Amino acid sequence: MTEGTTGTTGTTSGTAGATGSPLRPLRVGLVGYGLAGSVFHAPLIAATEGLVLDTVVTSNTERQAQARAEFGDGVRFAATPDELWPRAGELDLIVIASPNKTHVPIATAALEAGLPVVVDKPLAGTAAEARGLAELAEKRGLLLSVFQNRRWDNDFLTLQRLLADGELGPLGPLGDVWRFESRFERWRPQPKGGWRESGDPEEIGGLLYDLGSHVVDQALVLFGPAVSVYAESDVRRTGAAADDDTFIAITHANGVRSHLYVSATTAQLGPRFRVLGSQAGYVKYGLDPQEAALREGGRPAPGESWGVEPEAMWGRIGSGESPQTGGGRPVETLPGAYPAYYAAIAAALRGTGENPVTAGQAAAALDVLEAARRSARDGVTVTL
Repeated sequence: MTEGTTGTTGTTSGTAGATGSPLRPLRVGLVGYGLAGSVFHAPLIAATEGLVLDTVVTSNTERQAQARAEFGDGVRFAATPDELWPRAGELDLIVIASPNKTHVPIATAALEAGLPVVVDKPLAGTAAEARGLAELAEKRGLLLSVFQNRRWDNDFLTLQRLLADGELGPLGPLGDVWRFESRFERWRPQPKGGWRESGDPEEIGGLLYDLGSHVVDQALVLFGPAVSVYAESDVRRTGAAADDDTFIAITHANGVRSHLYVSATTAQLGPRFRVLGSQAGYVKYGLDPQEAALREGGRPAPGESWGVEPEAMWGRIGSGESPQTGGGRPVETLPGAYPAYYAAIAAALRGTGENPVTAGQAAAALDVLEAARRSARDGVTVTL
């Protein structure tokens, strides 16, 4: 660990020195520069005040050139994560954006080297592994966080506000918000191949653990712990080996029921959210625009709008009316805010904020995902 970092909390002081000089940026090592690393993590790290992208771990020369072109000659490279551990004192954070099966071993090595860690979802293949990592991080006094960026989607932030304002019905002990429907659907009739669509259990592929990690996490954040899980999971496309069309039903402890759909086989997309309460319902179509903007080279910058969608995409709230025919009133969608995740990470590392997504929360979501896998396999409802 670097100077200014404590051995008991794993955080760096958030105050300037006696001379009033500003704090130096926290140096980040990014493991993996595929889709997750290049589209999500690297741009958001670089856009965060107080963080600097120091080292990218990739042996792919084309990806190295891509990173150097965007972030300059100051970025260093390593071929494997093992090259980082001997110089752990030169880094302040490791971000793991490599394939799912590598998350646990690399996170373990980073924590044992004394480095705080951010891991892309899913944190692990099982809840037990996630809790094991959490215990190691706690023992070492280090930050362990999970990149659940969809908590900062525009529609999710808007729904949180509607629930907080009681516009759908009070969230009481009997669940006066009755049903939450969430769809993360795509139309990809031809498999792309690769580890994400592999049927090998060691790869932790398939949509249940990919998009399912997002929709389950969102449901638990909104409505609290799950008490039972039912799921249906299918492999629809020729050539696919992992689930590509999955449904998860969660009964929450407060009585709310979440119906969650993740699919690559949806020729007609449903609403992203439909939330039904005792007073009104909220319906929202379309995906948050931040991923598309990042893929197209857009970057968040101070003073510039980010995550804003056109009025035509706003959701609608009402009762007894069809949003598709103009029923209900439009609800302005709050701007999406992916940059807020790494801003929170920087604050947590400096001791001025909390971990935005804990390993314990990730383990709770994995409890649900494991139950869903068992339910789909055995045709049963699983009680948690």
